[in-house]
Amino acid sequence: MSQDMVTLTIGKQKRIALIAHDNKKQELIAWCKANRECLGKHFLCGTGTTARMIAEQTGLPVRGYSSGPLGGDQQIGAKIVEGQVDFVIFFSDPLTAQPHDPDVKALLRIALVYDIPIANNRATADFLITSRYMGEEYEHPVMNFQKNVEERARQKSF
Repeated sequence: MSQDMVTLTIGKQKRIALIAHDNKKQELIAWCKANRECLGKHFLCGTGTTARMIAEQTGLPVRGYSSGPLGGDQQIGAKIVEGQVDFVIFFSDPLTAQPHDPDVKALLRIALVYDIPIANNRATADFLITSRYMGEEYEHPVMNFQKNVEERARQKSF
């Protein structure tokens, strides 16, 4: 692999963020109930109310961060950057305006930058959770961010 890329490994036990807009919370909870056995093998976290509701209604342990509009989406994004979240299930509501839409877009962007699996609806979540990779490590190349930053800094120096 070239120095422009590095290999990141998503471990056998996934660190999964669970997020849902208000109108999609019950759908995500139902999905978690249907996939409780699989999800129970992984580390789960989520934004505020969603995390609490999933934990209460499924019995799954879910580490809660702040509510999405209060910075929870940004906290999850930071965990992706730190390598502490490597899989996102985000049931988003495309039919309702969200006051924290810039935060959501930033989270989606960071997931794309770090090339981690992200599902924005039930069908995609179903495909991901039934993938053979759910039970094994997955290695994937991503940009060598350190090298990229150093090169950009050199190009801008006078």
